[in-house]
Amino acid sequence: MFTGLVQAVGRLRRQPGGVLVEGLGGPFSVALGDSVAVDGVCLTVAELRSDGFRADVSEETLSRSTLAAKAAAGAPVNLEPALRLADRLGGHLVSGHVDGLAHVIAISQQQASWRLELQWQDRAFGRYICNKASVAVDGISLTVAGSSGAGERFWIAVIPLTWTSTTLRHRRVGDPVNLEADLLAKYTERLLAETSALGGQTPPRLTGIDGPWLAEQGWA
Repeated sequence: MFTGLVQAVGRLRRQPGGVLVEGLGGPFSVALGDSVAVDGVCLTVAELRSDGFRADVSEETLSRSTLAAKAAAGAPVNLEPALRLADRLGGHLVSGHVDGLAHVIAISQQQASWRLELQWQDRAFGRYICNKASVAVDGISLTVAGSSGAGERFWIAVIPLTWTSTTLRHRRVGDPVNLEADLLAKYTERLLAETSALGGQTPPRLTGIDGPWLAEQGWA
């Protein structure tokens, strides 16, 4: 689990069966087996290198994300180590499981921010977008400033610190980016769909969870 607060920027290169993340230094450190969000994609450290690490990447991950193209180009990527339970949740809950791609529609510099406009490649994901909702763009926790249509097209106000300390400053119109919709929105949709399928009745496995039951379990 991650927060969407980028801690470093590395460079991605392709290797048979996986990728190399290079150019790391300073306070960013990882151990063998650690989970790291690479441009919003959760990868496992399979081998440590002097200035980075190697990670295995499945065909599923390559087909759903921008990793293959960025690795081929040796492009910079956002990095975030997995969240510790004692850490502050400064962004929002990010699983590192990319839902799909979006394309940059427009970029404009404002007086105190940048406006980044995106459009889902699969417009069905627009149902998870609403004003002031959270969305992870290339692993960065950002807030939706506005949207059009059914949410398939939306825009974000990016503050200067986020713009300059992440790969957003490299983005150009037409570029693809990895998107992960709000985790809570997806689970809520799933639960509501199941309840609707039962004619509005509570799913059997959820019955019995009430105030007294929670108190008995120590949640009083």
